[in-house]
Amino acid sequence: MGSFDPAESDEGRAALEDPQRALLNILEDFSAEKTQLVVGQRALLNILEDFEVEKGRLESTGRAMLNLLEDSSSETARLEAAQHAVLNILEDLVQEKVSLEAAERAVVNILEDSSEERARLETTQRAVLNILEDFDEARTNIQMVNQQLAKEVEERKRAERQIQRVNAELVVANQELEAFTYSVAHDLRAPLRHIDGFCRILLEEYASTFADESRPHLQRIAQSSKRMGQLVDDLLKLARVGRQDLSWHLTGLNALVQEVVAELRSECEGRQIDWRVGELPSVACDPGLMKQVFANLLSNALKFTRPRERAVIEVGTLAHSSELVLYVRDNGVGFDMKYADKLFAVFQRLHRQEEFEGTGVGLATAHRIVRRHGGRIWAEAEVGKGATFYFTLGDPHKEEDTR
Repeated sequence: MGSFDPAESDEGRAALEDPQRALLNILEDFSAEKTQLVVGQRALLNILEDFEVEKGRLESTGRAMLNLLEDSSSETARLEAAQHAVLNILEDLVQEKVSLEAAERAVVNILEDSSEERARLETTQRAVLNILEDFDEARTNIQMVNQQLAKEVEERKRAERQIQRVNAELVVANQELEAFTYSVAHDLRAPLRHIDGFCRILLEEYASTFADESRPHLQRIAQSSKRMGQLVDDLLKLARVGRQDLSWHLTGLNALVQEVVAELRSECEGRQIDWRVGELPSVACDPGLMKQVFANLLSNALKFTRPRERAVIEVGTLAHSSELVLYVRDNGVGFDMKYADKLFAVFQRLHRQEEFEGTGVGLATAHRIVRRHGGRIWAEAEVGKGATFYFTLGDPHKEEDTR
């Protein structure tokens, strides 16, 4: 251990006194600062009190502001609604303006058209006035024409009455002529039979007493008497067609045609005949007279196919026709169509007697029978290629009087 140094003791004591004094100073400063803090604390409390008061005032002001803002929102909505209404009104006004402009243009166009229309009306008025003037003149002419027509109508009525009288006279004359024809034909039959009989007697019993050149004359007399007899028979048939009433019956035409073909067998000997009879219907007709029609047409077909090595005779109906059309077709010699209008007249023949025999009455008889049945008959042909005769039948309740 060392010795105690007073000088060092003083320095140590001095060193200890300096921190103490500094601490005292710090404490004095802390007290002063504490005082200031207390003063500041009291000031802060005062400020806080003032703040609380101000906060109350601010809250009151805030609530007032919120009320104002709520009222402002309602007012804003009302203002926006009013604004929309104003905008809609403005749009309507714009559209109305456009409509007014369009109407104005339309009025201008109408006024322009009205001017043109007025001009047209004036032109039309002048034309109507001219027409009225022409109408007065035309009315005068029409009155004159009506007077002339009235005279012509009266003359026509007089002519019709005269025609009716003439027709009635013709009917009577025809009836008398048919009666006379029937009587004459009937009365001629006996003399013709006598001539034919006496010619046969002379040729058979007294042929040796005649010169050779005389016998042909007697033969021609006999042939002529036979032909005359056939003509008389045909005229009697034609007269009976006009005189007798029709007896209507539903008749099967196939059976009728087969009867006629059977009766014509004798004329078919030694010939090749191809009969082609189609499926024929049943019709309302006079069976006897309808059989006569087929007999005349088929016998004609047989006669005019004689030059053919193989004759084809066809009977049928036309398909796809609006009415029943029957036909008789052959592959015979035919005829020139320019003479077709003469076919159905009495005594009209298109071939010479030396070529084909006949009296010229058969087709006239068929024509009259068909007309009595309310139908019509016609023919089509070509020279060397055959002929086709067509005919129709009408309503039995509408018989045509052609007697």
